[in-house]
Amino acid sequence: MAVKLIHTSTRHSQTFTKLERDWIYNGLDCCLTREIFDVIAPQLGAETSRTYAFSRALQGPILDMRLRGLRVDQNRVEEVVDELYAKLDQLYDQLNRIVTEGLDFPDFNWSSNPSLQELFYDILRIPPVKTQGRVTTNEAALEKIPAKYAIARQLVRHILAMRGLHKRISVLRTPLDPDGRIRTSYNIAGTSTGRLSSSLSEFGTGGNLQNVEEALRSIFIADPGMKFAKFDAKSGESYVVGAIEWNLFGDGTFLDALESGDIHTADARLVWPELGWTGDIKQDKNIAEQPFYRHHTYRFMCKKLGHGSNYGGQPFTLAQQTHLPISIVEEFQPKYFAAFPAHQRWQHRVAEELLSRGYLVSLMGRKRWFHGRRNDPATIREAIAYDPQSSLADIVNRAMLRLWRSAPAILVANDHDALTFTYPEDEEDS
Repeated sequence: MAVKLIHTSTRHSQTFTKLERDWIYNGLDCCLTREIFDVIAPQLGAETSRTYAFSRALQGPILDMRLRGLRVDQNRVEEVVDELYAKLDQLYDQLNRIVTEGLDFPDFNWSSNPSLQELFYDILRIPPVKTQGRVTTNEAALEKIPAKYAIARQLVRHILAMRGLHKRISVLRTPLDPDGRIRTSYNIAGTSTGRLSSSLSEFGTGGNLQNVEEALRSIFIADPGMKFAKFDAKSGESYVVGAIEWNLFGDGTFLDALESGDIHTADARLVWPELGWTGDIKQDKNIAEQPFYRHHTYRFMCKKLGHGSNYGGQPFTLAQQTHLPISIVEEFQPKYFAAFPAHQRWQHRVAEELLSRGYLVSLMGRKRWFHGRRNDPATIREAIAYDPQSSLADIVNRAMLRLWRSAPAILVANDHDALTFTYPEDEEDS
C-alpha cells in the first residue's frame, strides 16, 4: 500500500510505501524527542537530574523482572480456587437464607445491582446512596450503610466478602504465558511519587502483580534449585515520618515509639497513659488489645486512626473510612497529637512550603511540583503524604538496584514496599 504525503509549504507531493512511512514516523519521534530533551535538560536542576539518572538505572532490574516473570504452580491454583468457591458457596447459602426466609425476597440476586438496590432501598427502606447523582450499590456505597443501619450490617458483610472472593478467583484465573509463568509490565514513571506501577505484560497476559495479597501467593514457586526470599519495608512510611521529624525538629518521639517493638501499643501508651502500663511490651500489648469502642481495641484505634492522622486526615473523613462515630475520632486526635506534637509541626511546615514554593523535595532528594490550588485541603493532604510515600519508594528501589547488581540473588517481583527475589538453595548458608 502506498501513501501520498504532501508538504504544505511547497505543495510538493511524494508517494511513500507503508514501510517508508513508518521509518519517517519513528525518525521524527526520536529526533523531536531528542531536540526537546536538549532544551529541557539544562532546566531540570540538580534534584531532577539525579532522579532522571536513577530512573534510567532502574531500567536494568525492571526489564530483568519483566522478562523473567514468576513460575506458577497450576495444581496449587486449582486447589486455591476450589477453596475459595467453597467459601463462596457457604456465604451464598447464608445470605440466601437471610434474604429469602427473613425478608421474603425469593428472586434476590446478590450480583445484580438492581436486585441490591431493591433489597436495600426498597425492602429495607434505607435512603439511597448516590454517586454523581445516580443511585448505586457499589462498594463505597455499601460501606456507608452499616454505620447507620444495623439491620443491614450482616447483609453488607456477606456481599462485600463474596465480591472479595470473586476478585481473588479472577486473579487466580489470570492468563499465563506458554511457559507457565506470569508476567507484568512495570512502569518506572507510572506515579508521581516514584513508586512503580504495573499492568498487563507486553503480550496482553498477566496483570498487576504488585497487589496480589499474601493469601494467594502460595501459587508462586521458585525455579528448580532456588528458594524465595523477601525484603519487606514494614511500617516503612511511618519510619520516614519519624526521620523527617527528627531531621527538622530534633524530635525523636515517634521514632522511639517505632523502635519499641510494637508501634501501635507504644502509641496507645502515650495516648492513654492512665491504663496501667507495665513497661513490658508483651504485657502492654495485651492491655492495648482491651476493647475501646464496641469491638475495636485501643491498639486498633492507634493503627487505623494514627496512620490517617499522620497524613492530615480530618475527623469526618477518618470516621467514614473506619466506620466509627465522628465523636470517637474527635476524642482520639487531640490525645494523639499531644503525644506526638511534631506531627502537626511537620504538617504545617509542608503547607507553608507548598504555599510559598509550589513544590517539595523529599528526604531522598526527589522534587515534585504540585499543580492543584496550593491552599486546597486536598492538595495539602497530598503534599503531606508525598515525602513518606516517595522516600520509601526510593529506598526500596535503591535496594532493588543494589540487589540486582549483586549475584547470586535474582529479582522476581517488586511489591511497592517489598522485594521478592530467589537465591540458590545450595548457597543458603554461605
